[in-house]
Amino acid sequence: MITFDKVTKVYPDGTRAVDGLSLDLPTGKITVFVGPSGCGKTTSLRMINRMIEPTSGTIGIDGRPTSSLDPVTLRRGIGYVIQSGGLFAHRTVLENIATVPLLLGWGKAKAYGAARELIERMGLDASLTSKYPAQLSGGQQQRVGVARALAADPPVMLMDEPFSAVDPQVREQLQDEFLRLQAELGKTIVFVTHDIDEATKLGDQVAVLRVGGTLAQLAPPADLLADPVDDFVADFIGRDRGYRALAFVAAPALPIQPEATVELGATREQVAAVAAGAPWVLVVEDGAPVGWVAPERLGATVGRDDLHRGGTVARVGGSLRAALDAALSSPSRRGVLADDDGRLVGTVSATDVLTEIERDETGPPS
Repeated sequence: MITFDKVTKVYPDGTRAVDGLSLDLPTGKITVFVGPSGCGKTTSLRMINRMIEPTSGTIGIDGRPTSSLDPVTLRRGIGYVIQSGGLFAHRTVLENIATVPLLLGWGKAKAYGAARELIERMGLDASLTSKYPAQLSGGQQQRVGVARALAADPPVMLMDEPFSAVDPQVREQLQDEFLRLQAELGKTIVFVTHDIDEATKLGDQVAVLRVGGTLAQLAPPADLLADPVDDFVADFIGRDRGYRALAFVAAPALPIQPEATVELGATREQVAAVAAGAPWVLVVEDGAPVGWVAPERLGATVGRDDLHRGGTVARVGGSLRAALDAALSSPSRRGVLADDDGRLVGTVSATDVLTEIERDETGPPS
């Protein structure tokens, strides 16, 4: 448990970055600090490991005030990930990840062994161990940064906008990988972001801060979206709160319909026979949906360039938001549902999803 008790930070020029902040950050959970520029998110994060010293108030970890601990020892026991990874440019990937274990006195064999295990766990190719940061993509650098923070198995991790410097697709992949790792490891994580969608996706609880470093609201993501405490929080969260809150409502047993399909590479005649006059036909490859095609626009066979890829694919048993998005984004208005292995199960209409939303009395308010 990390606790903030009336924590304030005032800089020499009189700027009050954090003002009387009190909150609890539960053990084994992700707490996300979010808010506009100047609200003290990063200052609050960096006061935990004493990279910034509070002006007043107390920060504690498991009941011990951090002010009573040696700052260097404190920091070596806390993982720290920043934007762009913060890697050492003249050290290899393996050396970067092994940095903290070596500082803690681990033998080289143990430190490098742990680093190699983390390279594999983070989904990085083993061939990257001898590469330098400049030779990596942005997404690879961020994975190495997370691996380095995890190398000594710290109970606490601080993450300061770690995924903001990569493109949206890589960012989503990193978020999903991060959640998978957290499900396995159960770290106490403090995560800073300016993106409310990232905050509600990743956080077990979300702390919305006002400019000047005061706490506006602390709540689980679903509660935050459904019941903002005041106009500031409502305006910061923005529109589409009801739709976004559907991400926290598990989809019931939706009325899934079988969907006629063709394989990638099917002939124009095969597609026409399956379509039977319908404007769109679903294309699969080894049982996995890959896109839709319009029969009248085809050449001789279905190629990847013919695919309409706008429709998303939802997982059976996933959230109502994912199912509704799959239906609304599909050119046929039939949402594609797949199993955990990515294989097609069937499709569902937006009307059927909306019917289930209306039946769900515990769902988000309209």
